[in-house]
Order: sequence, then C-alpha cells, then structure tokens
Amino acid sequence: MEILVFLFIGLLAGWIAGEVMKGHGFGMIGDIVVGVIGAFIGGFLFSALGITAYGFLGSLVMAVIGAVVLLFLISLVKRA
Repeated sequence: MEILVFLFIGLLAGWIAGEVMKGHGFGMIGDIVVGVIGAFIGGFLFSALGITAYGFLGSLVMAVIGAVVLLFLISLVKRA
C-alpha cells in the first residue's frame, strides 16, 4: 500500500512541478518519474538543511521542491 501512496505523491509532485516550470505536465508516466526522482532530490536537500517533512502534505511539498530543482537542472543542461 505504501508504494501506491509513494507513486501518487510522485504523480502529483511531477504534475505540479511541470505546471510551475513549463506550464504543462509530461503525461502520467513522465510526471511519476519526475516526481519520484524529485522526491529523492527533495529528501536529500531537506536532510542537508536539517528540515523534516511529516505526513502526506509535507512529503508532497518536499517532492515538488525536488522536482522543480530537477526540472531546473534539466533546463540548464538543455541550454548548454
């Protein structure tokens, strides 16, 4: 059951990050991939800063921030 919640958070985070960074999502699979990778990046950033995310909303915020960072880094690489 936890894997479904993790994938759902990844889907939401990827979609929100896609809306913030490009104005549209990447499809369901793309949003999940961006959100899940973003969750790992967000977890790393939050732990480096000493911030702890609790509950569904905290996990979603952490994943969205990580996904936005991921999409920003991808946009920098595309420009180069």
